[in-house]
Parts: sequence; structure tokens; C-alpha cells
Amino acid sequence: MKNSAILISILTLLFLTLSCANDYKFSLVKPNKVVINESITIKLIEKKNKAVDKIKFYVNGKEIASNGNLVNINTSDLGVGKHAINALAFYDGKTKKENGLIEVFAKNKPAIYKYKIINEYPHDSKAYTQGLEYYNGFLYETTGRRGQSTLRKVAIKTGKVLQEVALDKKYFGEGMTIVNNKIIWLTWENKKGFVYDLETFKQEKEFSYDQSKQGWGLTHNKTELIKSDGTNKIWFLDNETLKEKRSIQIYTNDRSVNNLNELELVNGKIYANKYQKNTLAIIDAKTGIVEGLGDLRGLEKEMAKTQKLVANDEVLNGIAYDAKNNRLFVTGKNWSKLFEIELIKQ
Repeated sequence: MKNSAILISILTLLFLTLSCANDYKFSLVKPNKVVINESITIKLIEKKNKAVDKIKFYVNGKEIASNGNLVNINTSDLGVGKHAINALAFYDGKTKKENGLIEVFAKNKPAIYKYKIINEYPHDSKAYTQGLEYYNGFLYETTGRRGQSTLRKVAIKTGKVLQEVALDKKYFGEGMTIVNNKIIWLTWENKKGFVYDLETFKQEKEFSYDQSKQGWGLTHNKTELIKSDGTNKIWFLDNETLKEKRSIQIYTNDRSVNNLNELELVNGKIYANKYQKNTLAIIDAKTGIVEGLGDLRGLEKEMAKTQKLVANDEVLNGIAYDAKNNRLFVTGKNWSKLFEIELIKQ
């Protein structure tokens, strides 16, 4: 019995020794915070310098060319935001995966803009504004809340509603835009949008968005719809199929910018309201970098002269741009005024 016990102890010790000898320990060496356009190096090291057959690196799920146990990345190829980094090591017929991420920030602080009020116009104080767009001399507006969501055609100077249709009460209406004589209108939590005829306001079809979390703001360029979902992401959808194609993350030099809401494309830049803040973000549509911030807090004081805003969500929301006459319009949820403003860089 004593000899058997000794043999078992020896075998156990030998097994543990061999196990330790084959126990590979990896570490992914990378910077956590970097600035856009910087070149960075990411390494996968085996802590005991054991031989590894091969290492593959992936950024956001796509394999990239590597040099042995390291890879060089130019962050301009990634854009700002958080990016997943994975390294897959092959050794002794086995594989092991190490995961991490890097966060890329803008290089410069956003410029600050003040504003000048050019004109004031009446606006329906019962309109919980979600989307606003200028088109052929009129404003088109969508309002929110279940049972109160409407699509409207509005006369700018008088604020009079010229045409209106209600959304089914089970939906919470959100942002809208006009493309090829069609009005495209989002809903909040249903991952569904609707397409209306511009002239008749007749609903023609519906579509779904499955990648983004929710529907918030909407605008467009020549080939794509541009959509926010309440996070720090902006999504791009095909104008024809209405399918989500890609997204960018929105960042300043020191933080991500969340709660992006109503959108408008102005001279190639995305203007975005930040929910519950009287701030306008001016965003590079290619990189996601916030190039400017419009401080519109003073408009609350203008509103207070004639109207008491009682709810904490009665904030700036609604941006429309008349490109032909270079006019920028803004309003807010349940605001009784529509402002035509000029942004002034500080």
C-alpha cells in the first residue's frame, strides 16, 4: 500500500510538471486611449517566452496583416470610438484567444459657437417635436408620444398646420426626412419606419431596422439615410432598400457623445441635437469627430419671456436647413416659437 501511494504521488507530480510545462500564458499589449491618425503597435506575448506556431490579429472582427507577434495599425483607418482587438495564438495543436479594445479620440477640442437670432416665428406649443425638415418653402414636422404622433406640413411664417396625418396610436413617432418625394418617418422602440407620399401623406410601405437599438433622428445625403438611435452611433441606410449598411461613432477629444437625437445635414456636416441638452453638435459625417458645439442655452431664456416650460424634456429638438437661402431653423419640444438663427464661431 505504501509503495502504491508513493507511485501515485510520483505520477501526480509528473502530471502537474508536464501540465505546467504546457501551460501557455498570453498577454495582449496595447494602448487603451489613442488619438485619431496615430499609428500604434499591438503585441501578443507569451509570458514565459514559449514558442508559438502562429498568431492572427483581428480588428472589429476582420483579420489584419501581422508581423509575427505584433501588428501595426493606423487609427485613421478605424475612425474614432471603441474598437475590438482580438489575437488568436496557435501552439501545440491548440489555440487561445485574447480579447481587448482600444478607444480612439479626436485630436482637437470642438470649436464653440454662439448664435444670433435672425427671426422668430410661431410654433405649435402642443407639438412634441421629433423631426423637422425644410422642403420647397414649407416645414415638415413629426411629433411624438403614443396617441399624439403626427406628420405635418407647416407654414413657416404663421406656424399654421396645412396638412396632417396621425400615426397609429401603438407607435411613438420619431424623426423624419424627405427623399425622392417620399417622407420617411421613424418610430422609437418598434424598430420600424414608414414611407409616405409627400403630396397626399398616404402611407405606402414600412421597413425595419435590426442593427441599431432604436429610431431617433433622421436626415439624408445623396445616397444614404442618416439615422441616430439615442446612443453615440450614427447609422447609414441605403436610400433605396432602407437597409442599415454601416455606422460611425461620435467622439470629441475626450469623450463619446451620447443621446444623439434629431439630425440635419448642413453643408456636408451632420448637425445633431443632444437629448435633454440645448446643445447642437456639428459632426464630420465621415469620421464621426465632433468639430463644433453650438451653445443654444440662451434660447431657453427667449422662450421664458412668453412661455413657461414645465417638463424636463421640453428642450431643443428640431433642426431644419434651407440650403438655397442659407437659413437655419431650430425649435424644441412643445416650444411656442421657431427660431431662425445664425451660428457664430467663437
